[in-house]
Formats: sequence, C-alpha cells, structure tokens
Amino acid sequence: MESIEQKGINTVRVLSADAVQKANSGHPGTPMGLAPVGDVLWTKVMNYNPKNPNWPNRDRFVLSAGHACMLQYSYLYLTGYEVSLDDLKNFRQLHSIAAGHPEYGLMPGVEVTTGPLGQGFANGVGMAIAQQYLASRYNKPGFDLFNYKIYAICSDGDIMEGVSAESASLAGHLKLGNLIYIYDDNKITIEGDTSLAFNEDVGERFRAYGWHVQSVEDGNDVEAIHSAIVNAQKETGRPSLIKVRTHIGFGSPNKVDTASAHGSPLGKDEVKLVKENLGFDPEKSFDISDEVLNYYKSKGNEGQQKEADWNKLFDGYKQKYKAEASEFELLSAGNLPEGWKDNLPVFKPDPKGLATRKASGKTLNAIASKLPLLIGGSADLSPSTDTELNEYESFTDENHGGRNFHFGIREHAMGAVLNGIALTKGFIPFGATFLIFYDYMRPPVRLAAIMKIKPIFIYTHDSIGLGEDGTTHQPVEQLIGLRSVPDLTVIRPADPNETAQAWRTAIEHEGGPVALILTRQNVPIIDQEKYTKADNVDKGAYILSDCDGDPQVILMASGSEVHLIVEAQEKLKAESIKARVVSFPSWELFEAQSSDYKEKVLPKKLRARLAVEAGSPIGWCKYVTDDGDVLGISKFGESAPGEEVMAEYGFTVDNVVARAKALLK
Repeated sequence: MESIEQKGINTVRVLSADAVQKANSGHPGTPMGLAPVGDVLWTKVMNYNPKNPNWPNRDRFVLSAGHACMLQYSYLYLTGYEVSLDDLKNFRQLHSIAAGHPEYGLMPGVEVTTGPLGQGFANGVGMAIAQQYLASRYNKPGFDLFNYKIYAICSDGDIMEGVSAESASLAGHLKLGNLIYIYDDNKITIEGDTSLAFNEDVGERFRAYGWHVQSVEDGNDVEAIHSAIVNAQKETGRPSLIKVRTHIGFGSPNKVDTASAHGSPLGKDEVKLVKENLGFDPEKSFDISDEVLNYYKSKGNEGQQKEADWNKLFDGYKQKYKAEASEFELLSAGNLPEGWKDNLPVFKPDPKGLATRKASGKTLNAIASKLPLLIGGSADLSPSTDTELNEYESFTDENHGGRNFHFGIREHAMGAVLNGIALTKGFIPFGATFLIFYDYMRPPVRLAAIMKIKPIFIYTHDSIGLGEDGTTHQPVEQLIGLRSVPDLTVIRPADPNETAQAWRTAIEHEGGPVALILTRQNVPIIDQEKYTKADNVDKGAYILSDCDGDPQVILMASGSEVHLIVEAQEKLKAESIKARVVSFPSWELFEAQSSDYKEKVLPKKLRARLAVEAGSPIGWCKYVTDDGDVLGISKFGESAPGEEVMAEYGFTVDNVVARAKALLK
C-alpha cells in the first residue's frame, strides 16, 4: 500500500504539472524531481509556523532555483500558509500571488525574491550571517533564542553562476555552519545534458571552499535525504552541501530526464500519462485528497507549538535581560532608537575641504553606537571607502559578533549578501566599493529594489575627479544606470554636511534600497550659516543660494560640482546677472515632493537652466527643459590628476559662467 508520505509527494508532482499546463508556461520538471526533498524539508526538518510566517526564530527556506517555484508554492499551500488552491490555479497570471518566480512580499512564506540564478544562493549566506550576529548579540546561557538555520535548494544553473562561487567561498571562509544547501543534481539544463558545458566535480569544489559535502544517490529516497540533512545539522563548524541525484520530470513516462521537461509544459496528453503513472485520475486537475491535505496541514500546525515554546522562552529572557529584549523588540519592529540623530556630525568650513567619502566615514562612526544592527563593510576597499567602524571588531570565522565585514574582492556576492542580511528585520546593512564597480553588482541592486528592502550601497570615487587611474576606473554612465532602477533612491551629496544628512535620509528611508555616491577628492564645506542648511537633502533638491529678486537663470548640480555653481553665482552677480543655485542630490527624492514644492524650486516660467554633473547628461533634460543646457560627460575619462581632468572636460567656474551667460543670449 502506498504510504501517505508517497501520496503527498506524488500530489505535489501532479500539482506542479497541472499548474504549469494550465498557465501554458513554466518549469514542471524540476519540482517533480524535487518533490521528495520538499516533503522532507516541510514535514521532518524545518521549523516554521504557517500562521505566523514572520516568527523570528523560524528556519529560512531559499529556493535559489526559483524556476522550480511550484514546489515551494505547493508545500506552502498544503502546510497551511495563507495560500489557496485558486492561487495555484492562477499560477503566472496577472496579479496572482503565485508569480512565475518566487517574489518576497507577494506570497506568505516566500523569504526572498529568486529567479536570476545564483542570487538566492548568495542571499542565504547573508541570512546566515544575520542569524549568527543575532545569536552572538542576544543569546545567553539558557536562552538560545536564535538558532535557526537557512535551507536552500540550488540547481546546476545556480552552481555555474559566478555569484555562487563568490558567496560559497565567503561562507566557507566564515564557517557558517547554519547553512544547509541541497544541490539538485538532475544533470539537465535548457540546452540539454549538463555535460555540454559542465563536467566539474562539484563536491570537491565545495570541499575546497571549506564546506561539508554529502551525496544522496537516489533523489526518491526520503530516508537517505533526511539522514543527510540530520548529519548537516550536526555539522556546526562548516556550511553543508548535500548533492542529491534527482530526475527532472520524474513521473512523466516520456519526458523524464529530458531538457523539454525543464522549461515548457509537458503537454495535455503527457500530463494525463503522469497522473495515470502516479495513480491519479487523468481526467481530474488539481486533485488533492483530504488525506493528503490533512497530513500536510497537521505538519504545518506543529509550528504553532514551536513558536509558543519560543515565545515562552523569550518571556523568560525579557525578565532576565530587559535591555537586550527591549532593544531587539524595538529594532525588529523596524523602529530606530530615540535620539540616534543627535549623533550626526556637523562640519565647519575648512580651507582644506573634505572628501564626502571621508565625511561618510565620520558619520558612520558617529552613529554606530546608537544603531547596533548597522553592520557592513566593503569589497576589500575599506581604507579607500572609509567604511571601517573603528570601535568594533571584524566579523570573522572566530567572531560572528563583529560589525565590520570583509567581503573580499567579491562585489557581486557582497550585494546579494547584503540583501540577505536586509531581509532579517532590524538590520541596516551597508556595503561599499568604487562607483565603477557597480557594474559587478547590478543584479542584487535590482533585486533589492524589486523586493523594496533597504541595504545601503556606498559608491565612492564617483567621477573623473578620482584622477590618475584613468578611463577604466572613472565612472561616466554608472550614475544614470543607478538612477534608471525603479525604487532605488540615489543620493549624491555636495559636501560633508549633505553627506551626514544623506545618511540620515538613507537610514530613515522606506520602500527600497539607497545608493550613496561619494567623492574621492576633497570638496569645499559649504557654510551652514551663509547658505541653506543641508537638512534639506531629504527633499532631493533645494534652493541652496538665491538671488535678490527674480532669478534670470537657475544653476543646478549634484555632488562635487555644486561648489562650481556656488562660485559661478558670485561671478555672475558681479556682472549683474541673477542666478539661483539648486543643490540636487537626489532625483528620486525630489520627484516624491509636492508639485508646489517642485514649482517653488524650479519655476516653469524660468526656462534658462543649466545642470552641471560629472557624468552622463542623460536624464537631466527633464529638469533643464528644451531651452536649458547640461554640462556633463559623453565620453570616457583620461589618466591624469583629477583637477586636470575636470578642467579638461569643462568643469570649471569660468566655463559654468560662460554657459550660463550663453543661455541668456
């Protein structure tokens, strides 16, 4: 007689085939092959509570192989999450919570948006770092509050992507023993057998990274899968990879182990054959027996007691460790400690000026003591990006309570790891590199914006002003590239005081990630007594300096070019030309302002406008109008001292004055 467990596994296989067939789009084969792995995870291994998907000590599940989402959707429905059978029937349809790949915030129980291969793999590393930090900060003798693990399923495609190599290397180096990854070794990609492009020994590769590696030869052997996971749970000093040999499209008589089962519906006739093969009525779709549904829901209901036990433990913790408990409750609710902004520095004018990257470092160190879950680092560039928290230790393999991260030269992994940390409530993770190397981390920046989570990306050496490193290191198109990402807020502060306020804005911001764009070179510190105060940064653009009476021309700029338009205003004034100076650190923040405010800063009737920015001029036309002008860069830089390059490209006060006067003619 077929066991209830086997009936459940086969039900998931048929559900997956049915949903993809109804949508006429999707990936049926992988969830069919992985159904036994899913059964072990959701019935024997993971701690979760469908009635509260946000229970702090739940295990996290990451489907890095996001194309296999019907596996996850099926088990979320069956175990009692707020997911209906109709949701599964609406797979890949408009406004359905069952999207074509898992999306964070859409379906309860989905911990992270996955799909671009390798990203989920690296996100899990960030989740593991967050758990280890929480445990180090809050766990006490007798109160093992945070001991959850991160489980992930990854595919051949995940393993091939470079971001997985970067993040696996980092995880092994840091000895993240709370990671348990299941590698779906089905040997099939879209083009055919993996041997077409891939023949490495994955197990040996991960052993070299410092991982604990096991193999399960039969992906249908639930006892062997369970035993391997139990072994991995016991291995606390290394991350674990379990290589499971599955068969894509298992249950399909004609398409098992074929590439056609990967990314296309099986076809109506083949779906009927699957059902007959697995003991289901071929004429029924989305057929789930009460026996199977009750079996899985009973497993899901066990999570309520697990959370109740944890809540009782936390109540005892609150009695004994009141300060720590209060801190965690405050931060995990998304709130900030009272008075944290009081530590924001104010910079006085200094003839030497100060680079905004330096001002950022001073700001970070000023506020770090008030924000205990503000953690981060750089891609081997902390001396250059000024991201070291001076009073705190490094996060290492021996110290998982450090706040300074050394990501190594792994920008792609850094971005994805930051996303994983940001998905743990309360954390404010930051990561830094040079602006030119944003190109290495576009995928995680985009995914952070899709998820509307808030890692803070710090990009320094922001223009041709960085100097001698030349064209390969001087960003031109990167700034507009960042601005083109929906729900990403880009802030390029003009001076140290705007930088401090940019940090305030970033930390208080909701609804997506923030990118801070900072200079290598010193810039003048704008006098807060003479000009409009920098706390207007959160408006995106503001009148930094106005003229007497109605202006004839508006000068606007971001970042290091703002001081050019301030000085140009004075020269124009000497020639009886009235200019308004607008500091424009963030297009996104400005667009969020009222139409009245925007009209006040940029009156429609005033058409003579000049924008100045050491980057691509694309996009500024919206603000300068057809009658305006943009002083930007439409070619790559030069290898020379920064001041010389800036002058060569026209970023001088005299050229700003000349172009402003030309507008008035």
